[in-house]
Amino acid sequence: MELNLQRPLLFFDIESTGLIIPVNSIIELSFVKVFPGGEERIKTWKIKPWDYDRNCQRPIEPGASEVNGVTDEMLVGCPTFFELAEEIASWIEGSDLAGFNSQKFDLPMLAEEFERVALAGKDLKIDLHSPRMVDVQYIYHQMEPRNLKAAYRFYCGGGDFENAHTAEADAVATYEVLKAQLDRYPGQIKNDVEQLSSFVGRKNVDFSGYLVWNDAGEAVVNFGKYKGKTARQVFNSDPSYFSWIQQGSFTLDTKKQFEKLEQQYKLERLALKWQN
Repeated sequence: MELNLQRPLLFFDIESTGLIIPVNSIIELSFVKVFPGGEERIKTWKIKPWDYDRNCQRPIEPGASEVNGVTDEMLVGCPTFFELAEEIASWIEGSDLAGFNSQKFDLPMLAEEFERVALAGKDLKIDLHSPRMVDVQYIYHQMEPRNLKAAYRFYCGGGDFENAHTAEADAVATYEVLKAQLDRYPGQIKNDVEQLSSFVGRKNVDFSGYLVWNDAGEAVVNFGKYKGKTARQVFNSDPSYFSWIQQGSFTLDTKKQFEKLEQQYKLERLALKWQN
């Protein structure tokens, strides 16, 4: 079944130097952009991972290199994310997003790279919180809990796909799995990006899920000693907690979302003071 799209849907996958987002970087990024009407465009970048603090190439962790087959030497002559940021952002512009387990890792990792670029002085008008996000893994785990290779075998004819754990192969396989899911569950899954994105469930405020929206539209802390309390409650009782977040080993996106909430609460408090 072909996708019913009102605007482009961008399937993406990354390979990275490791799995801890604040201290790792993207080394390969692949986009499969599907347009209303079925046109497809594919773009893959090999990226030199850059440590902005040390101003040098970030090394790939041995475990990551074993999985993705990429070595430090292979990336020496490649452009950095900073150099590619405008091109990558132009591919994303006007699109919804789709991936496999992208809600938990690929999207936060991509957001982290854009935040690093912004801190390094590049002014990009991109907001990864705005597009709808279709995570094919969420659909798969509700219907047939497995991983991407098993999903491809189950939905796409029984065989494995070639070059698993390369960004382009994984992104293309994810696209094929979503189309096959629509064919398999015609009465249960609607061919509509808004409905498909609803499988993600609870919406995160930050990509890492340290803040989540409750039913009342309030940001709620989702970890640690204040888990379950609204960020507003925490601000009123322990405003130093927001400073602790800024100094901690959280992603730049998480820090940014806490900072935005802190600024909002301060403005609300100031407005209330002037009213009284």
